[in-house]
Amino acid sequence: MPTTHPFDDDKLREECGVFGLWGADTASAIVALGLHALQHRGQEAAGITSWDGRSFHSHRGMGHVAGNFDKDEVIRRLAGPAAIGHVRYSTTGETALRNVQPLFAELASGGFAIAHNGNISNAMRLRRELNRRGSIFQSTSDTEVIIHLVATSTYRTLLDRFIDALKQVEGAYSLICLTAEGMIACRDPLGIRPLVMGRLGEAYIFASETVALDVVGATYLRTVEPGEIVIVSEQGVRSHRPFAPERPRPCIFEHIYFSRPDSVLDGASVYNVRKSIGAELARENPVEADFVVPVPDSGVPAAIGYAQQSGIPFELGIIRSHYVGRTFIQPSDQVRHLGVKLKHNANSALIQGKKLVLIDDSIVRGTTSLKIVQMLREAGAREVHMRIASPPTRHSCFYGVDTPERKKLLAAQMNVAEMNGYIKADSLAFISIDGLYRALGEDLREEAQPQYCDACFTGDYPTRLTDQEDVEPVDQLALLQERYA
Repeated sequence: MPTTHPFDDDKLREECGVFGLWGADTASAIVALGLHALQHRGQEAAGITSWDGRSFHSHRGMGHVAGNFDKDEVIRRLAGPAAIGHVRYSTTGETALRNVQPLFAELASGGFAIAHNGNISNAMRLRRELNRRGSIFQSTSDTEVIIHLVATSTYRTLLDRFIDALKQVEGAYSLICLTAEGMIACRDPLGIRPLVMGRLGEAYIFASETVALDVVGATYLRTVEPGEIVIVSEQGVRSHRPFAPERPRPCIFEHIYFSRPDSVLDGASVYNVRKSIGAELARENPVEADFVVPVPDSGVPAAIGYAQQSGIPFELGIIRSHYVGRTFIQPSDQVRHLGVKLKHNANSALIQGKKLVLIDDSIVRGTTSLKIVQMLREAGAREVHMRIASPPTRHSCFYGVDTPERKKLLAAQMNVAEMNGYIKADSLAFISIDGLYRALGEDLREEAQPQYCDACFTGDYPTRLTDQEDVEPVDQLALLQERYA
């Protein structure tokens, strides 16, 4: 079963989710439960690799965790006290079984499995270099580059080879690796993608979000720090910091949309932060209305905050069906429009003749906003004022979030007034970038050294984008050829 997001073509896609456990019986069963809790981060595929002290065992499949790990015989085959798992939404590489993680390889030092959340922004250049040196790739995933860099490193120990590999990559990564020597967890030096550490009895757990620890009954210990490598083995827990210290820039969109509301991110409740964003949005962009209406489900916490700050009643003016995946075959515009109503339907008895403040987390292409505004008007809404709990998304992400190319982002092509005309709302407003930072507890965004990665709003990318730099000269040459053809 593929993704179940109610509007498949008009949301920033979650990146991926990772979960690893070292030191418990039936580790793979616990990992499967943890992956269930992280399903929102990736819905295309899921996989688990385990280690039983002698051999590695893997099971990977397309679709949801439940469809792949709900049979006893599958879990029994994934034997051992250590296992790592991954849920995937592809940002690099095709949607195919060969790209489903964890990826596994037999290195000279033994088996090596890796689960990766993020994106290597110089993967294509590294891949070309590795190909020239004789490496043979089995997937089109950027993650496999790390395996080959470890395999070809000339350092003696596995840890030194792993560090050597990471020092060659750029971009964002939270990694959990499983080897015969132990489990390795790490984050990139800027901490763009999240990773936390927990304890379940005598076992140690690593996960993308704290909600996964909650679901399996584990205790949260701490966040894996940016640039930190944590190794868990029979000898205990060790921490290494092989990178030069940098000011962290974690992804700001984790707070807006990606993380589950019941997670805690860098010590802050995601739910409370989203309510604070809604309250700040109400202070910056007030409007007279009868009801505050969220676009379910991602707009709900911000809408609650907006309602509490403004004093306008919160109401469910849109009802979402939780039993619809991708819209089935759409042979005509009429059926395509009906497919939208299968997923979201206006609560017409409530909104008839009312002025509405419609709250959503973001506008990407704008097609969803247009459809929802139209649906509310057809249901009798008198006015629809749209308020967005993030600044305009004007730039693509190259750190593990699947955003459309820039020319397809509505905010990259239009100003706010033009966007409002496109979606046909009575008014449209976004939270400011400083307002977003205030909602996160900061006084304002520090221009010289921003506290978060907010490149999708500002275009201020915290690392080099080597692969993009390689592509751009080719694109410019193609444009010149077209111009003079």
